[in-house]
Amino acid sequence: MMAGKVRRVVVGMSGGVDSTVSAILLKKRGFEVVGAFMKNWDGVDETGVCTADKDCEVAERVAGKLGIQFHTVNLVKEYWNEVFEDLLEDYRQGLTPNPDILCNSRVKFDHFYQHAVNTIGCDAIATGHYARNSYGQDLEFCDQGGPARLLKSVDRTKDQTFFLSQMPQAALRKTMFPVGELPKAVVKQIAAQAGFPEIASKKESMGICFVGKKSAPGKRGFQEFISEYIPENPGDFVDVDTGDVVGQHSGLHHWTLGQSAMLNIDACKYVVVNKNIKTNEIQVANDSKHPALYSENFFTSSPHWIAGAPGQLRSPSSDRSLEAEFRFQNMAPLTQCVMSFNMSSTSNWECMDQSSLIVSTAEPMRAVTPGQFAAFYQGDQCLGSARIVRPGPSLYTLNTRNCRTDILREVERRKSEEGKKVT
Repeated sequence: MMAGKVRRVVVGMSGGVDSTVSAILLKKRGFEVVGAFMKNWDGVDETGVCTADKDCEVAERVAGKLGIQFHTVNLVKEYWNEVFEDLLEDYRQGLTPNPDILCNSRVKFDHFYQHAVNTIGCDAIATGHYARNSYGQDLEFCDQGGPARLLKSVDRTKDQTFFLSQMPQAALRKTMFPVGELPKAVVKQIAAQAGFPEIASKKESMGICFVGKKSAPGKRGFQEFISEYIPENPGDFVDVDTGDVVGQHSGLHHWTLGQSAMLNIDACKYVVVNKNIKTNEIQVANDSKHPALYSENFFTSSPHWIAGAPGQLRSPSSDRSLEAEFRFQNMAPLTQCVMSFNMSSTSNWECMDQSSLIVSTAEPMRAVTPGQFAAFYQGDQCLGSARIVRPGPSLYTLNTRNCRTDILREVERRKSEEGKKVT
């Protein structure tokens, strides 16, 4: 593919406004556009309707109205084997995985991309993600040398580079993001003016593709769903300050750090601060800002660098460290950090372990959660991401500013007062 020679583009169409407008824009710019729906999940909601089939029908109607070819790409097996089974295993291990990031890296920008290029036949693919490509909106700069770089979208409130932070370089080189240069409001306006007002006003899909609607008011859809695949494993909620058992849980996989434990005891609202897979205990605290939730560094697994590993991580002149920004939740504020390769040692020497990072944060971070991904940024560029293995010691463990001492002193004071009341 040469610059200016992109003629045929396969657009991943979901039936939503962003992919619909992506197809509209590319067609207006003179490309031969082909629509393709990626089916990842076989299943029905509580009404007996397969939501994927409904979305596919909408996408096919859009393609028909635009006068473009349409294909359905069945990747149910690939999604099950490469995303969903890993997700289940992570939950069994007490982790909190991010299936959206894995779906993009392992399915959409691998299997779907390969099918589009090799089976449907195209020069490039396009998706409705809010992101940009350094190769240009039409990949017009792809022959200028160097790797493609993933850039934040113009509409910062809709930026989706976090979800693309494990994207393979080979796919990015041939991927367009047509709505990445536009505010969301303009995207909706384009859809309405093009004759798709029902899609422009359609509520955004925020859930995971394999979770249907909540079956009854008050029920938590995902917890109910995941219980079909992972058996309940009851254990204790333990107060991190007193060591007292304050309740029972039905399994570690139902809980994540920082989440409300749904325990209201003596007007105290407990939150999850730690999960212990060995004892099957969940430690809780009666303060949503308890120091046991905060840490100033964390460790990751092997990082994925979209455009190659930053040279500073190996350079003595930069102390083999890299200053950047990061987030581990989509749209969370970016936080300054310094990262370096972790060190591994043998009986004879210590050396850099390039399969692990240690990330130190400019301020204490709340609920750094194993299994989640930390995405790294410099300016507009998303460098890549790494999965969080564990947080460093909490402020509570380190007794920063005597926080643990003060809390335990207060616990003892309350116990003493209660004892006086009894006598």
